[in-house]
Amino acid sequence: MARQLSARQLRPVELDFADTAPLRLPFTADLGVAPARVYTALADELEAWPRWFTAVTEVRPTAAGKGREVRLKGGGFFDETVLAAHPGERYTYRIDRTNAPGIRAMLEDWNLAPSPAGGTRVRWTMAVEGTPALRAVLRLGRPGLGASFRDAMRKLEHRLRP
Repeated sequence: MARQLSARQLRPVELDFADTAPLRLPFTADLGVAPARVYTALADELEAWPRWFTAVTEVRPTAAGKGREVRLKGGGFFDETVLAAHPGERYTYRIDRTNAPGIRAMLEDWNLAPSPAGGTRVRWTMAVEGTPALRAVLRLGRPGLGASFRDAMRKLEHRLRP
């Protein structure tokens, strides 16, 4: 029988954590879709996330409407608060509660800008404070996280293109 991980409250952080976190994992991709459309997919079309980000099984807004409940493959979850919602530019949320081990504080920051070739340059930064073991795992797992991000961006672009 699989061991059930306990949910716990994380340390609340603000937008500056995207720049000051002990561990920052930034990833970038260019999509041939306008920034406004990419933003809408990130911030407003929550039910569609599992169709393009395969680690995610469900995303829904919280009852108060200021956050999201995210369920992941393997039984993990994040309860999040949206900190920045700037259409066509930035979508940022912090993780308030999770059952993922080792995390003390976490924020995900999506920055959108016009790409040189037209479309959108997406920069996703995972900002984390955690145990030494977690930091080591994330550093070692960076190539896999990058591959997952690039795959998600390809799927999102395919989904959004007319």
